[in-house]
Amino acid sequence: MRGSNAHTYGRCTHDTEVVVPVAALIDILTPALKERYGVPAINIVNVETMEAVLDAAVTERSPVIVQTSVKTVRHIGSSVLFSSWAAMTAGIEVPVCLHLDHCPSREVISECLRAGWNSVLFDASEMPVAENLAQTMEVVSEARRFGAHVEGEIESITGVEDGVGSDTPSERQSLDICLDFIARSGVDVFAPSIGNAHGQYAAQPDLDYERVQDIVDRTGVPVALHGGTGLAEEQFRDLIARGCAKVNISTALKRAWMMSSLDALREAEARDRWEPLDLISTSSASVRQMAVDHMCMFGSSGRAA
Repeated sequence: MRGSNAHTYGRCTHDTEVVVPVAALIDILTPALKERYGVPAINIVNVETMEAVLDAAVTERSPVIVQTSVKTVRHIGSSVLFSSWAAMTAGIEVPVCLHLDHCPSREVISECLRAGWNSVLFDASEMPVAENLAQTMEVVSEARRFGAHVEGEIESITGVEDGVGSDTPSERQSLDICLDFIARSGVDVFAPSIGNAHGQYAAQPDLDYERVQDIVDRTGVPVALHGGTGLAEEQFRDLIARGCAKVNISTALKRAWMMSSLDALREAEARDRWEPLDLISTSSASVRQMAVDHMCMFGSSGRAA
């Protein structure tokens, strides 16, 4: 994953300048929105899955957004996660971004921005819109001081992901309220509720494609599609064509990692050969292929300069 065509991203943390060869979120999503392809935003759960996703991006010459949940940050630690990220992306030849996903905690957002994340989703969707707007504006201001970008949302995406969210559908706001929030908050990406959900779909969802197009046409801001796992290829392509430049994938990675691990463990049991590195290698390969498949499906393969 090393080379000379890296995007250099500078940030001052306290008195020390940290230079990380990653791209700004908006620099990844602007061409995707213009050319109507989707950039996979994949939630990793450990350093092995981080490496597998980055390897897939290099193989496919695809931009990618590596996402971490609050749960993952707390489990591994922001300093360890960022150190791993910095080591793996040193000289990487494709545009990559480190994004904090669905974070309702201002404290964790500040921690990750200080550590080096260059993109965050402040999830204040359970707050009244006015309070959400006020706090999101503060997060945008804070992020700008670190040269980072912000994704916002005002409607909870149905489903619980890594301990955040609810299985009860939230109230959908009017288009005018969404447009006002985007304009006043200064968010760089917006995640609307369009009938999508986190986790596995019990049935094919009824998606509001027009809502995506209306938001993009009126604001020029890229839309983030949450709850991507389980959608049909035609649904992905339609939503991407309307402006979903950022496409989140989480459950598919978890399934790839754990199901391949289960198969490997069964084989180890049958052979009575217990080699942890074989298990990690098998599971990493499954995650890498999952990422490659989504890059091809979303049209991001071959887009990296």
